[in-house]
Amino acid sequence: MEFINKTVKKVYGNYPERILQFGEGNFLRAFVDWMIDKANRDGIYEGSIVLCQPIDRGMADMINAQEGVYSLAMRGIENGKPLERIEQITSVSRCLNPYKDYEALMALARSADLEVIVSNTTEAGIAYKAGDKLTDTPPSSFPAKITAFLYERYKAFGGDQERGLLFLPVELIDNNGDELKRIVLQYAAEWELEEDFISWVCTANEFTNTLVDRIVTGYPRDQIEYFEDKLGWKDNIIVTSELFHLWVIQGDEAWAEKLPIHKTDANVIWTRDVTPYKKRKVRILNGGHTSTVLAAYLAGYTIVLDFMKDDVFRSFLQKVIYEEVIPTLDLPREELETFAAAVSDRFSNPYIKHKLLDISLNSCSKFNARCLPSLLGYVETKGQVPDCLSFSLAAFLKFYQGQMREEGCFGVREDGTEYQIKDDKEVLDFFHNIWSSNDTSLVARQALSHTSFWSGRDLTKVEGLEEKIAGYLAEMEHKNIRSIIANLIK
Repeated sequence: MEFINKTVKKVYGNYPERILQFGEGNFLRAFVDWMIDKANRDGIYEGSIVLCQPIDRGMADMINAQEGVYSLAMRGIENGKPLERIEQITSVSRCLNPYKDYEALMALARSADLEVIVSNTTEAGIAYKAGDKLTDTPPSSFPAKITAFLYERYKAFGGDQERGLLFLPVELIDNNGDELKRIVLQYAAEWELEEDFISWVCTANEFTNTLVDRIVTGYPRDQIEYFEDKLGWKDNIIVTSELFHLWVIQGDEAWAEKLPIHKTDANVIWTRDVTPYKKRKVRILNGGHTSTVLAAYLAGYTIVLDFMKDDVFRSFLQKVIYEEVIPTLDLPREELETFAAAVSDRFSNPYIKHKLLDISLNSCSKFNARCLPSLLGYVETKGQVPDCLSFSLAAFLKFYQGQMREEGCFGVREDGTEYQIKDDKEVLDFFHNIWSSNDTSLVARQALSHTSFWSGRDLTKVEGLEEKIAGYLAEMEHKNIRSIIANLIK
């Protein structure tokens, strides 16, 4: 069986190299590169993508061996039915390894065709690293590489304002574009680069803040024979993902024409403020996970798909989202409900086996960030404590009822099986200590008043919350969780 590039024609990879992409991993290839390929296919764009390894070890050799051609298998629920859609991506021209050929990267900086830089260098990628120098080939940190790249471009074009670049970082940190720009300017000052260059960075380039949303499940190692039989070729860099996708870009819309992917049917939104969309994602998608998975795991379920097949848990999730979360958000209700409906389909995706115990990692900080704002927003909006989100908080406390052993902290599910609770040591120690009292009222009071968990808030001051949490904890001592939830959703 031959490789994909011997069978699939490289349709768009010979277009001008308008995009440089720092990051050659699964997410960008299943998200950004797919959207660019779609724009090329729809005839609204003519540009190819140069990939660049952001670190010494990467996929450049594998990608170049296939001439940048690969398959993307998107799978999920559409119109209530399972769907698998496979497309071949041919817009990648090549992949650079700057640790072997730094000059190839600098040559791109001098290219008149280049217009856009995309990046996904992990959350730790957009960070300052002391000791990086302009003369390094390459500098080690991503922002230092960008500073050197921009300086090379600035010199090549004599500070031409028309040769600035559109930056679209997708690293999962707040204000990712602003943070990248801040560190670039920090290096520029540290390296004592001229003021005109610093001014050019600020005025000729656009650093956008972005929000991305797509579950990318990566290389289908356990299904590769299925895909080879179905497609008829080998593909060492095939990638799989869900169907859903969303890219929100906060920036000057005048720059949108540099990469007009919003003109396709891809879910791309240019906006002046990404905050409402981030809040929507965190509260509905992430909050939906966190509010449900701990109770579902204690009740005996192992993956998200399983509890979504249980009418009681599915109805509980729906009540959390539609009745307790959505009323606290600012976007139009119709838009929020459309997003919520997509979340239900995503949680029901038969192709994704998302383990509840994996989602439970660091649930203390997750509940504070994802669920508590909705709970408090409901109290503020409705003047009363919400039933389901309060139960979610109680289930979180119950999940953290564990015994410390040398190898970690372990809790026990309703069926008697053990599980490991994974969080910071001080968090685990705290819950071990308060649960040693075997007094659910005391557990509720001590947990809710532990202000360091709740961004400085004392939750015992929220009228009715302590009593409700204590009541749920007491119920869980002698009733199974599913029956308690069934009563909540009546």
